[in-house]
Amino acid sequence: MFHIILFQPEIPPNTGNIIRLCANTGCTLHLIKPLGFTLEDKQLLRAGLDYHEFTSLQVHESLADCLERCAANRVFALTTKGSTAFYQGTYQAGDAFLFGPESRGLPAEVLAQFESAQRVRLPMLPNNRSLNLSNTVAITVFEAWRQCDFKGAI
Repeated sequence: MFHIILFQPEIPPNTGNIIRLCANTGCTLHLIKPLGFTLEDKQLLRAGLDYHEFTSLQVHESLADCLERCAANRVFALTTKGSTAFYQGTYQAGDAFLFGPESRGLPAEVLAQFESAQRVRLPMLPNNRSLNLSNTVAITVFEAWRQCDFKGAI
């Protein structure tokens, strides 16, 4: 369906929740090193429950390696600095959504690799820093999947 790319994720329970989300939506999860945890981390495993075996998960040494290997149709970087609200875009199966680390978001040099239209944000009230990573991924996946008429869902 979609590719979910976590750039240097730091918090195991967030990634565990995203593993479970990917298992239930048919998304492929890509993790970009360095990771702030091991894949055997108890909190990661607990949050992902028993969904790890149902998730297509790939770990990459770099973002460039990930983008080359995942062969996404298009890549959208989620950032609070995005000029376009996420819901204003049109998404299709095979698109990839890139998310930054929980403590700092995507670095400027990563964002610079994407055109303005590919840097999108979720709406939120002013004077707030960001939403939780796993919540942001869930909102993003379900809006994109909704636009695809929830293809493959029961």
